[in-house]
Formats: sequence, C-alpha cells, structure tokens
Amino acid sequence: MAVIVFAGGVLTIINERTNSDEATRREVIAVAASIANEPSTPIAIRSENPSAVLQPETERIRMITGVDFIVVMAPDRTRFTHTTVDLIGKPFSGNIDRALAGETFTETYVGSLGPSIRSVTPVTDVNGDIVGLVSAGVTRDKISDQFVSGLPLIIGVVFAAFVVAAIGSVALSRRLRRQTLGMAPDELRSMYEHHDAVLHSISEGLLVFGKNGTAEIVNDEARRLLDLPDGPVRREDLPESLQHMSSGGELHLTDTRVLVVNQDPVMWEGRTLGDVLTIRDRTELQGMIGELDSVRSFAESLRSQAHESANRLHAVITMVELGRPQEAVEFATADLELSQHLIDRLMGSVNEPALAALLLGKVSQAAEQGVELTITEDTALDHAGIVTPRELVTLVGNLIDNAIDASKESEQPWVEVTVRDSTSELVVRVSDSGPGMPTEVLETALTRGYSTKSGSRGLGLALVTQVVTRYRGTLTSEVTYGSVLTATIPTEPTT
Repeated sequence: MAVIVFAGGVLTIINERTNSDEATRREVIAVAASIANEPSTPIAIRSENPSAVLQPETERIRMITGVDFIVVMAPDRTRFTHTTVDLIGKPFSGNIDRALAGETFTETYVGSLGPSIRSVTPVTDVNGDIVGLVSAGVTRDKISDQFVSGLPLIIGVVFAAFVVAAIGSVALSRRLRRQTLGMAPDELRSMYEHHDAVLHSISEGLLVFGKNGTAEIVNDEARRLLDLPDGPVRREDLPESLQHMSSGGELHLTDTRVLVVNQDPVMWEGRTLGDVLTIRDRTELQGMIGELDSVRSFAESLRSQAHESANRLHAVITMVELGRPQEAVEFATADLELSQHLIDRLMGSVNEPALAALLLGKVSQAAEQGVELTITEDTALDHAGIVTPRELVTLVGNLIDNAIDASKESEQPWVEVTVRDSTSELVVRVSDSGPGMPTEVLETALTRGYSTKSGSRGLGLALVTQVVTRYRGTLTSEVTYGSVLTATIPTEPTT
C-alpha cells in the first residue's frame, strides 16, 4: 500500500508540473489576446505617444492577472510598454515571425527577465492590417515558486492517503485473520491441499455445517451413504432422522443402509462455528450381527433342548429301573413324536434351511420364556424370491422377537407365525396376544430408534421396515384375534 500511495504521489507531482506549464500557456495567451482585441489598442499604437497611453493600462492588467510582463510593440520590435521602464523604446528580443503572419503562439524563451513562457499575438486595425504585437509572459522562476508552494498540499494529501491506506490494511488484515482463524495464506493453501486429499480418501462420510444450515464440506463417501445429489447440501436435504439430530452418536437407518452417525459442534475461542457429522456404514456389520443373534438363539435353543432331553432321559431310565418299561416307552415315544412332527413339517415345507432353523430355535426360545409359539399349518416356503436368506432371517426373527416381548403383557402369552409364498408375493404374518399396535403408532415405530419398551430393541422394527421398503413391499398392523403384523414383499422385482 505504501508503494502504491507514494507512486501515486510522484505521478501526481509530475502531472501537476506538466499541468502548471500548460495552464501558464493558456493564461498568457488569454492576457495577450484580450489586450490585442481591445479596440483602443490599435488606436493607441498609432497615436503620437503610444507609451503614455498603453504603459499605465498594461501595468494595471499585469498586476491584476499576475503575469510578469506585458509588452506592446510595433511590427519592427520597438517596445511601447514593459515592466522595466528602461527597456521601453528598445527592440523586443524573441520570435515574432509567426505573429506577423497573423498567428498567436507560445514559446519558452530566455528574455530580459530570464527564462519565461511567453505568448505573442498580432494587433489588427479595422481593415485587418497588423499595426502592432502584444506579448505576455511568466518567468520560469515564478512558475517554479507557484509549483513549490503547492507541494505541501500534495504531500499532505499523499501522507493522509498513506495513513488511511495503512489503517485500512490493518483493519482488513485483522478481519481476514478472524475469518481464517489466524492462519496465513500459505498455511491455508497447505491445509486445503492436505484436507482435500484426506476428505476424499477417508472411508467415513463427513459433513461440516455452518450456522446458516448449509454444508460447507461434503466428501464423496457422505454423498454415497446418504444418496445426496451433486451441488450444495442443506440440512433439509438429509434424511428426516438426521435433520434435528443432537450432539453425540446415534444409529440411523436409511432405506438401504444402517449408519452410525456422530455429531459434534465446532468450537473456536468459545464460539460455535457449526457442526461436524461423521457417518460410518454398518449395514454389513448389522446383517452379520443379526445372523449371529439368530445362531446364538439357535444355540441357546439347542442347549435348552439338551437340558430338557437330559431330564426326560432320566425320567425314562428311572421308570425302567422301577419296573415300568411300557410306561417309559410310551413317555419317550409321545415326546419324540411331538418334536419330530414339527421338525419334519418345517423341513418339508420350508425350503430355506436358515429360516427353518430360525423357526425351530424361536419355538424353544419362546417356551423357555413361558410363551406358546405356534407355526401355522399353512406355513410353506418354496423360495423367497428376490429376498436373500440373510434378509429373510432379519425380517422374520425381528418380528418374532417383538411379538414374544409384546405377548408377555397378557395372562396367557402366545405367538403365531405364518410364512408362505406364492407366484407373486412373500407373506410373513406374526400374531401375538399383546395389546396390539394401531396404525398411527406403527408409523411412529417405523422411524429410527422407536421402541415401545425400554432399551434399544426398537431398532428391530426399523430393520424390518428397511427390508420391506427395499423391495417395495408393505407392512401393516391390525388388531383382530390378537395383534397382527403382516409384511408382504413381491417375489419378482418391481419396475
């Protein structure tokens, strides 16, 4: 800023010096022309004593206009007037040829008063004949004195401009420092290059929101996980469950993914600048956890059955030792027929081993909790269509778990499960003796994290909804002979 201001000052001084010479030329031309064009001037030149008439008048005009000399002369250079009286009557020194030709001109010439800028103009009578010449001039010394006298003002303006520029520069620098959090341009460039590379390479989604609700940073992974379009992203563009999220970590579900989302405020010197959202994909992990839960449930069921079988075996052995073999055979056969009948029916009608194992395990699990779980006779699954075994286990397992928990609120808890398919759709119906779930409550339950019970088990129904929504199915709730939840999924892809 100092260089710019002082360069401007130097250019102003040079321009002022040039302008002062040009202004002097215009001034001396105007003075000389006004005297030459005065009607009394040619009459005075032709009088018997021109000096007596012209000298007082030209001196008066010189004093008023501030020029250094005014010379009225004859065409032969004889002076009629001059600032120095001793030079009156002596020849004029300088060029007059162009004036004798009828032209008004200016020149810089070293005359009797030293270097000066002078003008020369012809004086004509009523007939147009040149009867004399008028010359007016200002010495270089006077022009320099006038220029020097104006320098303090120019220097003062330049200094004031420098002070204003310095204050403005400091204020601008402080403002930029505040906006860049105290970082210099090279630090900003380095940070941008490194952060941009990192943001596009990390496997987590990242969004940084400012106070105005617009995301200032959105990396590629965040757009992929949340299915965000290109361009600016606002809070309203996020899934509804993320729009009003509080600080901390939460589990969120979209139509196709299970996401772990953390939100933390961005603080600087005690001020909140915005929020940072980090997003991790847990879809595959959640699926494996669901399968693990199913396997764990099946293992618990086997353990329970082994324990129960051991008790029954002891009973049979004791009956034999007591000498009642016939009753022992009848007891063992009746129990075997009951469990084997269910196994044979499921393995024959359900053509999906994972689902058959899940149903058998849930029967034993429910029995342990005092709930009667029934697999209806019309349960039959040839193929699940486009639904994968993992998704089928997630769908049926979570519906049964919720039903078992809900049925415990009744005096005689029971759960009834139907899984069947046709050429057009897959139907999973789970009924229980619980209080039921009205339609408006179901709509709330379908959102992330909803639960009608304590804990975080409400995620199960959201996972069910995710599977149903993914294949454009429907999930309905009704209260008839009990609470009935029905999931219907097309077995063929829909367009």
